[in-house]
Amino acid sequence: MIHAIVLLLILLFFGKYARLIPMSCLVGILVIVAYNMSEWRSFKGLFRNGRNEIAVLLTTFFLTVINDLTLAIQFGLLLAVLLFLKRVIDTSGVEVLNMAVVEESSDRDQPANRLQVPRNVEVFEINGPFFFGIANKFEEAEEQVARLPKVRIIRLYRVPFFDATGMNNLKSFICKSKSKGITIILSGPVKSVADNLEKNGFFDLVGAGNVCAYINAALQRAEVLLAKKP
Repeated sequence: MIHAIVLLLILLFFGKYARLIPMSCLVGILVIVAYNMSEWRSFKGLFRNGRNEIAVLLTTFFLTVINDLTLAIQFGLLLAVLLFLKRVIDTSGVEVLNMAVVEESSDRDQPANRLQVPRNVEVFEINGPFFFGIANKFEEAEEQVARLPKVRIIRLYRVPFFDATGMNNLKSFICKSKSKGITIILSGPVKSVADNLEKNGFFDLVGAGNVCAYINAALQRAEVLLAKKP
């Protein structure tokens, strides 16, 4: 903006002098400005990243040269979003635990306690945001189960958010589990996720008593439910 204002003032008040500047001088100034704006050292440094980042970089660069900057930015943003989604999908998932789980710990320097999972109980631990990109992870995780448990704990403390597809998938999974006689316990949802689950009727679906703030409370609740089951 300052650059534009200065140029405007030059054109308004010193235009008759500015036109006397030789074109060769202006070309030299533009070459130096273009060289400094190119940031070729940063461009070169980006080639140390992975192949996906290099692909986004080269696509944006060549579209800028061949077509225009607007189209290049649109394609670059689209590719960056797709790359981000791929990373989220790769780092998110559902893990089935039936031997032991790690207790939540707020102190990273202290080793977290390992809690024993009771017999006939399994823990579905969701890692990362649960959205449409990983909506089929429940089915994939359930295929790892050798036998059906009596109580299934769905651990949510590492889930920052659900989208609509994730909510529908979770509801279908809970209904499917309940039809097989499996009691569901929800463990450790963060406040925003817990509010969203309650708003969508999940607390009524599993029972308010089967929503626990921490995994140790969920395991204790599972033992109480097992004692009531035949």
